[in-house]
Amino acid sequence: MPRAAFIVVIAGLFAGSTAAQSARPAGDAANSAPAKGQPPAAAPDSYSYDPGGRRDPFLNLMGIGTDTHGGRRAEGAAGLMIAEVSVRGVVESRRGMVAMVEGPDKKTLVVHSGDRFADGTVKAITVQGLVIIQDVTDPLSLVKQREVRKLLRSLEDAKQ
Repeated sequence: MPRAAFIVVIAGLFAGSTAAQSARPAGDAANSAPAKGQPPAAAPDSYSYDPGGRRDPFLNLMGIGTDTHGGRRAEGAAGLMIAEVSVRGVVESRRGMVAMVEGPDKKTLVVHSGDRFADGTVKAITVQGLVIIQDVTDPLSLVKQREVRKLLRSLEDAKQ
């Protein structure tokens, strides 16, 4: 029995000395001087990225581009996205074809060939509807513009 008690006491002393070493404040190790020939460690918040004419690899690619939804929108058709409008009518005037489009607020606007939307331009107005050149804002797409046809509402209903 005395031998087992001696082993327990020795084990307890050994565990106490390692606990005392681990309980030492972390500041002691940080305050110790670095060894000769080694530069002091730089603070982690002192790093800054130098792009050197390259894009920052840490920026989100999906966030790049113009945000047409944010902030204040322009008045009229220039404040509307192509996906938000629907063609309600096409009229022939002395100056050419004119289209009536309806926005998400249920207001009707008159657009001519060459008028701008928030994300595109009216290329042509036909009897069937509008032909629009849409600016593609996807940074991963190789195509920067695409042609979108917005048909009269009655023609869209007939196709379904």
